[in-house]
Amino acid sequence: MEEHRSTPRRRVLKAATISFHGGAISCTVRNLSEYGALLDVTSPIGIPDVFSLVMDSGPQHCRVIWRKEKRIGVRFTGANSEK
Repeated sequence: MEEHRSTPRRRVLKAATISFHGGAISCTVRNLSEYGALLDVTSPIGIPDVFSLVMDSGPQHCRVIWRKEKRIGVRFTGANSEK
């Protein structure tokens, strides 16, 4: 499988929360880079295209790049990036 990302992602297993319009959904971060992440969710239905991903390191503003079954690929869009 050919890699198309501009920066490699590292594998992680972190609990996080998808936060939007006063709602929140638990998720698991499966891999992470400076620019994006792969999230496991119970169901992608009802999750908007733009939301905040709340992790231990603080919130990240995200835009959904793709959705497949119970996984979502996101790109970080805010000024705050992973450190």
